[in-house]
Amino acid sequence: MHRRVDSIVRMIRKMAASGEEPQILVQYLVLRKDLSQAPFSWPAGALVAQACHAATAALHLHRDHPHTAAYLGELERMRKVVLEAPDETTLKELAETLQQKNIDHTLWLEQPENIATCIALRPYPKEEVNQYLKKFRLFKGPLLA
Repeated sequence: MHRRVDSIVRMIRKMAASGEEPQILVQYLVLRKDLSQAPFSWPAGALVAQACHAATAALHLHRDHPHTAAYLGELERMRKVVLEAPDETTLKELAETLQQKNIDHTLWLEQPENIATCIALRPYPKEEVNQYLKKFRLFKGPLLA
């Protein structure tokens, strides 16, 4: 796998040297907003952990995809966008849509409660997935309150 990542990194650097713009890859996460509010009132750290779990799982599960390899090959250029879903139903509906459209993703279920908390897509060019995510706003939870 390391040889493949090295070849992808070389390709990206070659494109940059030639003046070509490398494809910008983004990992999107959709986190449940209601978990930060009553009656759940999860602390900020717990919400951040859910997003981290989902992102790590998606990267691991799709580690052999060329987009994931390229994304991980340029650590200093990683881009993540965290969006908010109002509730569990909306999150699960998004997961179903992504599944139907063959969009690689992970629906993170917090255990042992089996609560759907976050969806993480593998890295994608934003043009390929923004149609499925455009109704979601940037996450603005009380993390810094």
